[in-house]
Amino acid sequence: MPFLTQLADVARRTGGPVTEVAGWKTRGHGPQPEVQGIVCHHTAGPPAGGDYPSLAVVRDGRPGLDGPLSHFGLGRSGRIYVIAAGRCWHNAPSTSPRHDNSSSIGIEAENNGFQPWPAAQVEAYIRLCAELCREFGLPASRVKAHREVNTAKPDPHSLDMNDFRASVAAIIKGDPDPSWTETIVKNLPLIRLGDDNADVKTVRGCLFARGHVPRAAYTGVQDGLEGWLTSTRCDTGLVELVRGFQQAEGLDEDGVVGPKTWPSLLRV
Repeated sequence: MPFLTQLADVARRTGGPVTEVAGWKTRGHGPQPEVQGIVCHHTAGPPAGGDYPSLAVVRDGRPGLDGPLSHFGLGRSGRIYVIAAGRCWHNAPSTSPRHDNSSSIGIEAENNGFQPWPAAQVEAYIRLCAELCREFGLPASRVKAHREVNTAKPDPHSLDMNDFRASVAAIIKGDPDPSWTETIVKNLPLIRLGDDNADVKTVRGCLFARGHVPRAAYTGVQDGLEGWLTSTRCDTGLVELVRGFQQAEGLDEDGVVGPKTWPSLLRV
């Protein structure tokens, strides 16, 4: 099999934003011998730094392991970065012969291993896997978490891969069901001043991914940006950031995250 120079076209079939990283069509540790599986990773990169701060590491490697380390990067916003068309060092040793470096495609999604996943990022993850399955004639069962095919790895953290694969399978099949984000939006609660729950962390993560969290918002917060992102409390500072987001999106500026604000945050 030659270098996989169709990967950018496959990524664009998801309908989401795509960035072709310069030199990707000839980047790799030789050609990709075959594609029998897809391996999902998280970068374990920095908690801050924009959409995809791990790009240089995934592209160029790190001490002791030359890049490229994955074919695709996936930003917090759901943007897909096409990094390499050849073989990548993304899974070794593999417990599956269909998911080693010579037989699988790797996707490195930006996440430090503890942050909540922005819904737009998860949906892009699912859609990219579905389009790759279509392109290479794979069933959804060939989409595996890194932790499922390498016993030493934990990634991607907290994603239920059975649900993930079911969503991939539905897209491959072409079911006219509501999208993943449309389904979860219906089940999300109102977030108001004083609330204290895990959904508040989702709001914080989405605001950060959309570029609506200035440095001043977490200056002085214990553990900085990571501490701010993992806080489950809806305080006055968060309400003001929600109002700013609502103003930018042309929504009522009530500071409440509800059925009109959630879709914009999640990019439904």
